[in-house]
Amino acid sequence: MLLTRATAAVFLVAACIPALASTPWVQAPNCYLSDQVVTDPMALPAELATLTLAPGFESASQTIDPVQQDAIVSVSTTSYAPREMLVQMAMKLRDIRYRRGGRAPSTGFDCSGFVQYVFAQALGIDLPDNSISQAEAGVRVARNELKTGDLVFFHTRGKGISHVGIYLDNGRFIHSPSTGKRVRVDELSDQYWARHYVGARRPEVLSS
Repeated sequence: MLLTRATAAVFLVAACIPALASTPWVQAPNCYLSDQVVTDPMALPAELATLTLAPGFESASQTIDPVQQDAIVSVSTTSYAPREMLVQMAMKLRDIRYRRGGRAPSTGFDCSGFVQYVFAQALGIDLPDNSISQAEAGVRVARNELKTGDLVFFHTRGKGISHVGIYLDNGRFIHSPSTGKRVRVDELSDQYWARHYVGARRPEVLSS
């Protein structure tokens, strides 16, 4: 019985050998190795190496040199010249009522309060709080040399300075006139203002 089983096993092995010899060996699929290409980890594929990012699509992780960053900030904060900033602020305050001693939009403005507020809000400059003191600051300017932002002065009561406005351009100025009126733009050539015009001053912040 034992011999018969051993003999059967030998015959079985012998029968399988031709079949194994005729079947080629194939490696089992491996998802981690199949078609893998070993490359330099720091190198880009050829089709990507020649590509460049379009303007405005630079990587968000791109670093900026501190000097360049300061330059960018400088440019952004000086997008508007001081004179333009003054005009923008002053024009936003048109139609606010006159109030003697007024220093804010919520209460109203007198002439010097209006000028003081505009310079403080637009440029962070603290001008004196009355027209006489404002006329003593800065540089004297001839009428034919007026520039935007210069202060123009008038004598509306007696001979001394009693009124001030901010020059705009083309002979125009903006100011808070008097009781019952509102912040508005007038012409220096108007009969009343031409007769009471005293002179002009250029605040130091605008002198450069």
